[in-house]
This record gives sequence, C-alpha cells and structure tokens, in this order.
Amino acid sequence: MASTSSSDDGHFVILVCSNPGEDQLETESSHGELLLSTDDLRSWEPSALLHHRTVRIKADRRRLIEESSYFDGLLGGSFSESRQGHISIEWSLESFIGALKYVFGCPLDISAKTLLPLLEGSLYFGIWALLAKCENWCSEVASSKETGLHQMQLDDLIRIWKFCSQHALHFLGEIFSSCLARNFIEMHLAEALLVWIDYNLRQVEHAGGYEYEVTDVLKHIRVSLLPLSFAAGKRRSGYFSDLADKCIQSIRSLKNPSVVLKDLLRNGDSSHLRLRLTEYTEMVDLSGCPQMTSTILLLSMLPYSYSMDPLLRNSLRESLLKLEGVDKDRSLVSQQVLPVLCFEAVQKVDISKCLGLNIIAAMECFSKSFPSLRVLKAAYLSNLKASDLLQLLKKCPLLSEVDLTHDINPIPLAQVSDTCPSSAINPTPLNNISNFRYGYLDMTSLNHSRFLASTIARLTLEGRSDVCDSDLLYIATNCVSLCYLNLKGCTSVTDTAISDLLLRSLNLHSLIVSDTSFGNKSVVTLCSGGREMAGTLPYPPSGKENSDLLAHQLQIFHMGGCKGVDPTFLLQLVSCIKSVKSLCLRDTQLDDHALSGFPGSSLDLLDVSNTMISQSHLVCVIRKNPGLKILKARGCKNIVQADGNCERKLVPPSLHCGEMYFGLGNSCKLKELSLGWGFSSSALVALKPAITALSSLTVGLGGSLGEDALRLLPTICPMLESLTLYFQVLSDGIMSDIRTSLRHLKVLELCYCLGDISILSFKFLMPQLRKLRLQRVAAWMTHDDLLVLAQNCPNLTELCLVGCKRLSSERMSYIVDFFLFLLYEENHSEGHQGVADRFIQSCISTVDMLYALQAIALCFHSCICYYKSLIYLHLEDCGEVTGHGVSSLFDCVALEVFFLRHNGPGIQKSFILDAVSELPMLRQLSLDTCDAREGSFDIPKCEERHSISAIKISRCKLQIRSLDIQFVKPRRRPVHWDTLLLLRNCRDLTRTVVKERL
Repeated sequence: MASTSSSDDGHFVILVCSNPGEDQLETESSHGELLLSTDDLRSWEPSALLHHRTVRIKADRRRLIEESSYFDGLLGGSFSESRQGHISIEWSLESFIGALKYVFGCPLDISAKTLLPLLEGSLYFGIWALLAKCENWCSEVASSKETGLHQMQLDDLIRIWKFCSQHALHFLGEIFSSCLARNFIEMHLAEALLVWIDYNLRQVEHAGGYEYEVTDVLKHIRVSLLPLSFAAGKRRSGYFSDLADKCIQSIRSLKNPSVVLKDLLRNGDSSHLRLRLTEYTEMVDLSGCPQMTSTILLLSMLPYSYSMDPLLRNSLRESLLKLEGVDKDRSLVSQQVLPVLCFEAVQKVDISKCLGLNIIAAMECFSKSFPSLRVLKAAYLSNLKASDLLQLLKKCPLLSEVDLTHDINPIPLAQVSDTCPSSAINPTPLNNISNFRYGYLDMTSLNHSRFLASTIARLTLEGRSDVCDSDLLYIATNCVSLCYLNLKGCTSVTDTAISDLLLRSLNLHSLIVSDTSFGNKSVVTLCSGGREMAGTLPYPPSGKENSDLLAHQLQIFHMGGCKGVDPTFLLQLVSCIKSVKSLCLRDTQLDDHALSGFPGSSLDLLDVSNTMISQSHLVCVIRKNPGLKILKARGCKNIVQADGNCERKLVPPSLHCGEMYFGLGNSCKLKELSLGWGFSSSALVALKPAITALSSLTVGLGGSLGEDALRLLPTICPMLESLTLYFQVLSDGIMSDIRTSLRHLKVLELCYCLGDISILSFKFLMPQLRKLRLQRVAAWMTHDDLLVLAQNCPNLTELCLVGCKRLSSERMSYIVDFFLFLLYEENHSEGHQGVADRFIQSCISTVDMLYALQAIALCFHSCICYYKSLIYLHLEDCGEVTGHGVSSLFDCVALEVFFLRHNGPGIQKSFILDAVSELPMLRQLSLDTCDAREGSFDIPKCEERHSISAIKISRCKLQIRSLDIQFVKPRRRPVHWDTLLLLRNCRDLTRTVVKERL
C-alpha cells in the first residue's frame, strides 16, 4: 500500500496519494496531478481534490510520526524506508484526506456521511485520537432526541454497523445496533433491501447464480406486516412482485383474524406475524396496515416461546377459544391471563389507518407493554370514538401528544338541506339513518370520573365530527398542560364550548379552529380573558395588555373558513396576535381595515386566500415580516387594487401593484407561494430573489404568467417540488421545459389551462412524480396516450383525469399495443403471449360492436391498474370508461379516495358494497346516479364494520341544450341537481342532501 524514495529535505515528506485502481477507472473528467501543502489544509475543498488522479501533499514528518502509528512505524523506525522522502499512499483519497486534516489541526466535521470514511482512515493509519473523537460524537448524537442517529438513512446505519462488526469496534457496534433496533420498521427494511439488491445486481449482472443468492434475502421480510400501499406499489418490481402479491393475499386473508390465528397456532410457527420488538425499540410504526388486529398485536407482546413451543401455542389457542367477543384480547391482557412483555423504551406508536384494530384492546396492550408511551398517532380510524380519549389518557398517563385526525366533513357549515330524498339509493330501509345531529357524552359518568390531570400537551382532533361540547369540557378540565390544540373541521362543537375551553387553557400557544363554529364569543375570550360580555367590542381591560391575554401568547393561529366572526371582532383579534408565527385567515371577513391592525413581525406562514384585502395593506405586512416562508393569497380580487376602501391608510394610494412583489422579493426567502389576481410575468421577475429555493407554487384564477415567464420558471425556481397552474396558456414547449428541468417535481396540477398541448408534453420519464392532476386540459388523451403516461410516471400515488372524452372512442389497435406492453413488461411470460394473441384475434375478427367497446373499456381499466400503488383516483367526464363496469379497477387495492362521475352508465348496483369489500383502505367514495346501470346504488348498513367515512352520490336533471331541426325535438344534457351525502363516524350513519356539487 506504500512505497518510498529518497529526498533531500529530512523535515518534510511528500505524500503521493491516489485511489487504488484509479488507472482502470480513469474518466474524461479526471485531472492530472495536484501539489499541496499541509499549511493550506483549511482551504482544501475535498470534492475538488477527488477529481484529480494524483494528489502530492508536503507534510511535516514529525507530526505524522506523533499522531499516526502507521507513519510512526514507517518513518520513525530503523528501517531503510524511514530515510526516504516520498511515500506512495494507495488508499481511499476521501478517507485519507479527512484523517490528514485532523492530524494537522483542522476542525473536524463529523456527520452521517463523513463518519464511515473517518473511521476507515483512523483505523488503517492508526490515528487513535481521531477514533476516540468519532466514538464521542456517536455517543453524544445517539443520546440526542433532535439530532440523533435515528435521523440517519437506514442504508448508512447498516453500512456503519457492518463496518464496526467487521473491525471489532464493539463500542460503536453497540451504539449502531441499538439505533437500528430502536428505529426498526419492516417497510424500511424492505426498501433498504430492494436498494441494496438493485445495486448488487447491477454490479454483478453477468455473474451466474448470484442473483438467487441476493434475492433470497427477501424471504426474511415479514410480508404480512407491510403497509398495503407499499406492497401494492412494489407489485411491478421484478424480484419483489411475488412477495408483494403474497402480502396483499395475506392482508385479504386476515379479514377473519381469529380463525386465521387459530389455524396458525394449531398448525405451525406464527413468528411471521410478530412485530420485531426489542429492548431498544423506541418507535412502533404500524400505519397503513389494515390487516393489523389486536390479536396480532397481542401475539407480538407475548414471549417468543408462544410462537415456537407447541404446548404454549395450544395454551394460547385454548385461551382464545374460551374468551369470545370483541373484547377478548382486552380481557386476556387486563386479567393477566397471558404473560405480556414490557418494552420500556417505546415512546411513540403510530396505528393510523389500522382499520382492523380493536382500539380498546390495543389500549390495554399499550398500557401493559409500553409504560413509557408519550406519542400516539391514531389517524383515520373509523371505530375510534372521541370518548375513547378518556380511557386512553387513563390507561397511558404519560402521553404528551395524541393525534386522532379524521376526514373533514365535506359540507361547509350552514349548507345542509332539511329534506332528504332517497331516490338515489336502494329504497331498502336504512338503519340508523337520521338528520345530522350533535352527540353528547354521558355527563354523569364524566362528573364521577376520578382521572388525574393529564400530561398531554399536543392534541389533534381534526375532522372529528363526533367531538361535542362535553368532550371539550373534559379536555379543558383535565388537560391542564395543553399547549397545542387542533379542532379543524370539528363541526359539532359550538362557539360557546370553544370559548369555555380557551378560558381554561392557560398554556395554549397553538390553536387551529378552521372550519368550525369559532365565533365572536371565542374572540372575546382570546382578547379579554372572558372578562368582557359577548356583544361588545373585545378590547382588553386595563392592565391586560401584554402576556396575560391568551391572544398575545399564540404562536400558531388558524381560523380559516370561520365566517361567523364579525369584522369588528376580527379587527381586535388581529390586533392582539402579535407573537404569531403561523396565521391562517382564509375564507373569513378579513379586509384592509382588520389587516391594518396586525402588529406581528415574526410570521413564517400567512394565508389570506379568498379575502377582501388589497395589495397595499398586504405589502405592509410583508415588509414587517422578513422571515416569511409561506404566503397564500389566491382568490384575493382586491389585490390588484392600489388601495382598499378602509379608513386607515398605511401606504400612499399611488403605490403600484408591482411594489408588493418587489418588496416581497427584497425581504423574504419563500418556500411556498400561492397567488392569483395580479400575478404576472413582471411579478415573477420581481420575486426572483425570494423564490430561488421555492418548493411549491400555485398560480390561480386572475394570474397570467405568459409563455416567456413559464419557460423561465424552471430557471428561477429550480427546486420546485409542487406546481399547480389554473387558467394559464400552455404549450408543448413550456411543458417540455418544466418536465425536463424540474428534476425534483413531485406534484403537477394543470387545471382549466388553455393552449395547444399534446402527449408530447408527457414523453419524458418522471419517476419522482407522485401526484398528477389534468383537469379539462387533455381532451385529446387516448388509450395510447394514457399508456405513455403510465410508462413515464410509474410511481404515481394520486391521479386525476377530468374531461378526457376520447378515452373510450379509439380503434382496436390500442388493445394490441396495451396487451403486448402489459404482458412483456410485467409478466415476462411467453405463455401469456398466446392468450394475448387469441384475445386480439378474437377482437379483430368479431363484428360485435358491443364486444369491441367492452374490450376497449377493459384496456382502459388495465391502463389505470398499471398504477397499482394509487391511493387517490378521480375520473370524470372520461367518455364511456365505466360503460361496461369497473370491477377491474379494484386491482388498485390501496385506494383511499375513489371518485367516478359521468363516465358511462355501466356501474353495477352493488358497486359501493363491492368497493367496501375489495378496497380495505377506502375512506371516501363519490359517484353519480347517471353512471348507475340500474339507476341507484346499494349502500352498506351502519352496523357493518368498514373503513369508509363518506359516500357522495350526485344526481342530475336533464336540461335542454339545443334543438334538433331534423326531428324537431330538443337535445338535453345532464346538469347537477343535488348531492346525497352519507357520513359515517364511530357512532352512526347520517344522511344529508345539499344543492352543492361536492
């Protein structure tokens, strides 16, 4: 590894450094030799040095001998090499340069990426002080909650742990093994293994027999515990597709978990259903696993012998048989029938979307096995009642953060009709269907509760329509440490209840009450501590002007959609929230007069969308808040005016509209921007200094960027991850620039845009794109085009197509192309080719037009099913794609939101029941009676357990469009009439009719 030659200077030595094997790997980008001195080490740029084939470094001989046992043996002994002045170092240049900089006193930069090279260099060259530094860094970081090793990438953790194991670094090995154990998640393991296999297969592509040895490791993944959306997305991965299919089959088979578990316990090892829990585990993430049940959870809490020992398995089976009913697992735990293990290190559990989990039984498991539990995320669980929170806080007294998010009621407040026609649904009587009503907790049981004051500090109840006033009373009484509260979309709570909660929550600094009944009473409480009577202006009383008022201490305040706050009250509220960092006032009665009173100067987020503010008052707020990162002002028509109609003038009336954008560009560094009226090409140029690191941009109605600005967009905002354009003029050239230059783009939404774009706009590979929305911009799209889209955007999870009317009117050649692609690209099976040939010949030879249309519809469905990882699918006005049924779309098993309207009257009557049965993650379903084959749909009964929370069924009426002169009869078209909304929460099913199209 090293060789020497003579030199006249005995105090210095020349280190000739090169990477081993560089001659074979030399590329055109490599440069020649570079001569440096250790005196200039601080100015070295490591990335620049790596471009050179050889680097010669003049170094102090004595310093090398003192700091490195390697150089001590080579230069300080009695060997002949010790007298030589040139030493050849063939080692990783990155590792050696990092170690050398430490030897000569440069500041040490240790990070997740530099740690492994530093460890390699310290070990090989015997720099023990550097090794000690690395060990100290790892020890300190491992104990940190904010910058801990748990934030490192899994592949980095595995590489470092493997290196430590191979080189007997036991201290570091324990640190990284415990870190791996604390943060182990089955999905992350599967993802890391897939990346590792991809890399190895590329490296040894032609090595015979090696592929089997590499992919065989996948058998160790417990596929039954993978999230459904993850497994569905891997069904097109060549060597993982079989395991993904097994995972999906396993999820479906666990619909009757008791029977399956009994069979497993009777017939064999059930370890593949056990969570990998160890003494180091800090986080348990089960989110997105509808197959997870309380029985499987209980099995993971038992000693491992219950999975292996036949006698213990039989004992467990008998215990399960004796205790029947929905609460049997709870009884097994609470009565201590089984020896449940304790994992004291677990502090966070995520059971979001675990729709098969018995919450009461899970609480018992958590209380016994996770005594240190502090964070619980349980979002989108339809069987979780708000009253369960009381039991949860009692069972897990150390909880400090709880997230019970649910889907927000799609009906805006005060838009509910009183009557409810039922012609859109099956006339069979519905159980537990009633008008929307408030639920009430049993106040007797609440008053007699003897719970200790909860330590909960962060509580999220977003979308919980079952939360009522008495629930807020319990929270206000018992959660005395509450500092963060999210009530967004809690439509059943009143302004009075919110006001009372605020009066009792003295530590609250974050309040989210968007889309609730938050009104004048709550404003009075925030601004005066409740000392002023409602109905009067809430000016703070004497001596209450600073931190005593709750409004003054708010750092996050969102009240979007709360139109029940009068302008005078809104003015005083805005005048009091001087410390706020995140402020949302969208869809309120905010005007210039109210905005002019805002005193804050520390805003990170400001949302004033759909309000009456003008640009002159908005620019004043922007100037006072140079730290603004997110600005949303879409839908503000007055923003194009130089001044509003308020009495208080903050800026001269002559202020030009573009002044706002120049002020924004000179003072802020934005991450997200949403604008509409007044946003133009010149505004984009003026904003350039502020949006170079922009990650999200929305241009709404009233904004007009023009072709030149849209072409400049990728240059001005190269880091964009989300781009939404409404009513812009597009072209294939513009789209080509956007799609080829914005390499980080994950969300692309084009809505009601004009211009001439074609499939050429999408003939670029975009594997990073996750969400695509084409609304009234792709009427030209054919099956061929959809296939191109599927090939170039293979990782979509959300797809919206509206107005693609040609998707069902193409000739039979599209079927040929599709089936050839589907069979060759996915199945790689010659056997299927014969099936395809026979099918194609049958279609071509037949003269039955109905059969041809059915085949085309099947082609479309199969194209859509190419996106097997979809969680959101919206198809509207797409020809006749549902004219002959949609059952093939059930192959998208991970769907959570499914929207079908005006795509052809072929949807079967039982479609809703079938969707609930076949799509275990489905939460929202939207249909139209125009597409119903029999004119109506069956709906599930309330007592049936399923994941769906909202069903929207729209009805249309026929309207005269034009007159047919030849037959003297009017032509009619369907137009929206009303929407039947079926909402299911944890208690019952409510039925509502609204005129709006939801």
